[in-house]
Order: sequence, then structure tokens, then C-alpha cells
Amino acid sequence: MRTPGAMLFGAPEAGLGWLGIFRLGAVQLSLGAIVVLATSTLNRVMVVELALPAMLPGLLLGLHYAVQLSRPRWGYGSDAGGSRTTWIIGGMAVLALSIIGAAASTWLMPSSLWLGVGAALLAYFMIGVGVGAAGTSTLALMATTVAPRRRPAAATIVWLMMIFGIAFTAVMAGKFLDPFTPLRLLTVVSVVAALALTLATVAVLGIEKQAAAAPAEPEPNAPAFFKVLREVWAEAPARRFTIFVFVSMFAYNVQELILEPYAGHVFGYSLGESTSLAGTQHQGVFAGMLLVGIGASGLRIGSLKFWTVAGCLASAASLAAIAAAPSTPAIPLPGAVFALGLSNGAFSVAAIASMMGLASEGAARREGTRMGFWGAAQAVGFGLGAAGGALAADLMRAVMEDAPAYGAVFLAEGLLFVVAAAMALRITSPQAASPAAAAIAGE
Repeated sequence: MRTPGAMLFGAPEAGLGWLGIFRLGAVQLSLGAIVVLATSTLNRVMVVELALPAMLPGLLLGLHYAVQLSRPRWGYGSDAGGSRTTWIIGGMAVLALSIIGAAASTWLMPSSLWLGVGAALLAYFMIGVGVGAAGTSTLALMATTVAPRRRPAAATIVWLMMIFGIAFTAVMAGKFLDPFTPLRLLTVVSVVAALALTLATVAVLGIEKQAAAAPAEPEPNAPAFFKVLREVWAEAPARRFTIFVFVSMFAYNVQELILEPYAGHVFGYSLGESTSLAGTQHQGVFAGMLLVGIGASGLRIGSLKFWTVAGCLASAASLAAIAAAPSTPAIPLPGAVFALGLSNGAFSVAAIASMMGLASEGAARREGTRMGFWGAAQAVGFGLGAAGGALAADLMRAVMEDAPAYGAVFLAEGLLFVVAAAMALRITSPQAASPAAAAIAGE
């Protein structure tokens, strides 16, 4: 008879153990700790302390997302090079140095704006390179080392650790940044970067040998990069999943820049109240990730496809509730927002776990390239979703009242989630062809 602990964590099996999964989670934690400095801390410094137009950090972050289109190249490099560890550590080193450069560029801006902006452009470009190289190779390593039945729990663990890294760094950095000076900013950023790089390096060293992952030797006579791109794109499951990732991530981020303004314009929320509302959404995301991690891996409830489709449809329903909240007193806005976070967390973790399985299917030694495709689709979808949502809200508010204007955007976002759910239904896994694999997947 299996104990509850065995049901949740699984019996010993081939591939990466739970300690190894937590070690890869430490890499994602480190990556999140550095990235939040670029997306939040430096953004605030430029707009508030330096009184620069918000468009500047927006363009810099847009550049960081645009560089993510290079993810397939970094994944290809880790496929052909024989050691994903090298790419992870190298990417983290580039990321750590680049965030220090980004902080230093803000020091230059008050005295020499264009020199500072030029340095920031280079720094944010390299931040994108570092995130792409380290993040893609980490996911590819997970895909090749984590056993199928552990993937939902592994995705939950790794992403929750990344969220913790983001939240913890934001809180601690905020404590040490007051009172603000450029030197204090550079010091705090440098310390965070050094600690994150050290943690990621210690966490990942030796993990490939421990898990008996990809061959240690480089791939002999590796085909050219663009030939590999064409081969991967020709694989129907990989191509369909790439399109699904783009659409679902576009939908995921449409409300990113408009939810708090919606709460303020339509419901009269104060700044503190709207910020708390965003926190409510993140609490829902956290709960949704745990739900899938425990439900799919521990209790074996539902397949990954079930959780992905259900999460997308539940996200659409939650957005409809948010749109209806102003005219329906029975629908509390915080409850609808929590439901959206719960649904988002469930579908995203299930999709990531599916991604790990699909990455190992098709031609061998192409896991990193496939992960690169999906990482690029995610980054572009994220960036365009946030920009598209903000633009759509502005256009709708120009022709109608606030409540229906925002509501129309939320309903359109919900429709995108319905489209994503339909796409997810068409994604098939060759592993499910065998009864044993189907039983593991819960299908």
C-alpha cells in the first residue's frame, strides 16, 4: 500500500530526483531575483527618482523581450555543445554583469542622458541574451532529466521558487535602497547579482552527471542552425505548441497594465487598494500552481491537457466576471481577480509540464531548440499582450465610458483564452500512444 508521501513524491525512479529539481529551482530563483531588478526596481528609479519619461524603461524592457527571439539559437547551442550546464552558468554570468551595467547606466543619466541611455540599451540587450541562454538551457535540462510523472510537480516547484526569488528580492532590495543614492543602487544591485550568480552556479554544477542527462560530448557533425530550425518547425506538435504558447501568453498578459487602472477608474480604488488587488491575483496564481502540482503529480487527477484546457476556459470565465463586476453586485472584484489568478496559475504550470514532455519528442538532441522556440513565443506573447491590452483600453476609453471600455478588453482577452483552449485540445503527445505512457499522463 502506497503512503500519502509516496503518492505525492513518487517512488525512486530514473532521472532527476527531488533534490535535483529543487536545485534547478534555485537557478530559476536566481534568474528571477536579477530580472525583477530590471523590470521593477530600475524602472521605478528612471521614472520617479530621475523623472524620466515612462516610455524609456518601457522601450528598454521591450528590447529585453525582443532579444528573446534569440532563444532558439541558445537552445540549439546547448543541444549541439553537449553541456547545458555551461550555457546556464554562462547565461547567468552575462545576466549578472548586464544588470550591474544597467544600474551603472542610471548613474550616468543625470549628467549625460544620451550616454546613459546608450549604456542602458547595451545592458538591456545583454540582459535579454543572458535570460535567453540561462532560461532556455535550464528548461531543456529539466525536459531531459525529469521523469514524466514528476513533471507537473517539478514545474510547480521551479516556478514557485522563481516567484519567491522575485518577491524576496523586491522586498529586501527595497529595504536597502532607502535613502536612494546612485551608489547605493549600484551596490545593492551588484550584491544581488553576485549572490544570484553564486547560488545558480553551485546549484547546477554536477547535476547533468548526477541525472545521466544528455551526452557530455558535443554532437559530431551537428547540422546548421537554420536547418535545425526548419526541422523543428516541420514537427506538427512543436509547431502547434509554439502557436498555442504565443496565443495563451498574449492572453495571459493583456490585463497586466490595465487591471489596476480599471480598479481605480471604475471602482474608485486607491493606489494602495489597487496594489493589494494585484497581490490578490498573484496569490491566486500561487494557489493554481500548487493545485496542479499536487493534483496532477501527487493525486494523479486529470491529464496535463485537461488542466491546460480547464485553466484556459476558467481564465475566460473569470475575465467575463471581472467585466461584469461593475453592473453585478453579486460578483466581488477581488474574488473574480483571485479566480483569474487561480486559473492562470493552473493552466501555465500544466502547459510548462507539457512543454517538458514535448521537448523530448521528435528528433533527438533538439530539446533546447524546441524550448527556445517556445521561450521566444512566450516572451513575444508577453510583450505584445501587455502593449496590446494597454492600447486597446486607451482606444476603447476614447469612444465609450470606462466600465464598458475596460469590459470589452477583458472579454476580448477571454475570447483569446477560449481560442487557446481549442488549440490545446489539438496538441497530441506521441508518448500517449503506449498504454503505460497514457496511464502516467492521466489520459
